[in-house]
Amino acid sequence: MIQNELPAEFATLNRIAVKAMLWLNGFAHIIIGLALATSVIMFTWLFFKDVQAAAYAHNLVHGFLHALGTLMLLWSISALISAEIRYLQGSKLLVETFVEVVLVLFLRKLIVMPVQDATPSFAEVGVWVGGAFVLGVIYVLIRWSQKQSPDA
Repeated sequence: MIQNELPAEFATLNRIAVKAMLWLNGFAHIIIGLALATSVIMFTWLFFKDVQAAAYAHNLVHGFLHALGTLMLLWSISALISAEIRYLQGSKLLVETFVEVVLVLFLRKLIVMPVQDATPSFAEVGVWVGGAFVLGVIYVLIRWSQKQSPDA
């Protein structure tokens, strides 16, 4: 329904509803920001626990790959926090942020695959490598199109 089609009697109610939704949306983004900040603390703690476990197990390669996977989760959270900060400061949410997060998670999966309990099949590795490649191409295309756009 177009704004002009609303009966004049609903103008006040419409204005109140929009203000309430804007307030709730702002509150939701503050909660999201706090949850992301909490996850930074948790993933940082987990990283140090991974390093400690690797040192105690005397298996630094396995531990390093596992800890690197945790750091990549932290990287994803950092990208989301940056996007949330930009949004709270009035900027748009950029699709490239979400493509970057998914790409990092694909790369994380590829990094931790060698230290999983079950050996992945060739098809499974191919799916993850292919997915990471496609996401990489999408990310490059998004960045390239932003550079081509005069208003970016």
